[in-house]
Amino acid sequence: MSLALFTLILLLGAFCAGMLGALTGLGGGVVLIPLITLGFGYDIRYAIGTSLIASIATSSGAAAAYIKEGITNIRIGMFLEIATTSGAIIGAAVAILIPTHFVAMLFGLVLLFSAVMTLRKQEEHISVNSPFAAKLKMGGTYPSKQGMVNYGVRNVFGGYLIMTLAGILSGILGIGSGAVKVVAMDIMMRVPFKVSTTTSNFMVGVTTAAGAVVYLQRGYIQPGLALPAIIGVLLGAMAGSKILMNAQVKWLRILFSIVIGLMAFEMIYNGITHKL
Repeated sequence: MSLALFTLILLLGAFCAGMLGALTGLGGGVVLIPLITLGFGYDIRYAIGTSLIASIATSSGAAAAYIKEGITNIRIGMFLEIATTSGAIIGAAVAILIPTHFVAMLFGLVLLFSAVMTLRKQEEHISVNSPFAAKLKMGGTYPSKQGMVNYGVRNVFGGYLIMTLAGILSGILGIGSGAVKVVAMDIMMRVPFKVSTTTSNFMVGVTTAAGAVVYLQRGYIQPGLALPAIIGVLLGAMAGSKILMNAQVKWLRILFSIVIGLMAFEMIYNGITHKL
């Protein structure tokens, strides 16, 4: 394969990853890691390093647009980031004690359950905060075709626990937790789906930055992979952010469920075959 063809394929794959990440609140690893490892034959550690850089680019490209449009809930994002960060520290500490293939299979089952619950959920927003959410002023508004929509937040502690679990799994498996972040906000905390995906985008950059530094120090980020990935992801993230503004939530839910369903089967397969 020529260098030009390699760069073009990677650029297109990164564009798809950025668009998918902007629409669903996930990082770009769902597309990039299989492309780099299975398509190009690179070691998965280089793929993960590139994916981490791409996830930061996805967050940077989409988060600014979402904040400008008034969709992202920064208070929720900053509060839950405490949970994912502390969880990641715990996960890294206990990683050597738990068989990762077992955790991978469990994580896959959780994602499958989350995909089903996301499709079944009908209520899109509520207007009343729980007492604790009211104290933290977590409720907000977001723009829609019908005007500004008010929403409240429920089950803050439940969402915090799920986010801590997401951080622990990230620390153990070295994976992004964008899917769990969206599920925690959407299903547990009753945050509107567009708000949960955009807030997840806002959080992804913070979560992956620390991991990217570690991979950079260990030499697992190659400029030849990272540069096309960053350019493609930024363009895809900006395109995805434009689509999300007018997208129907029903189709976003279907897309989200398909993506995390595929992630689930991949995790379960890798767990069964002891690849993780």
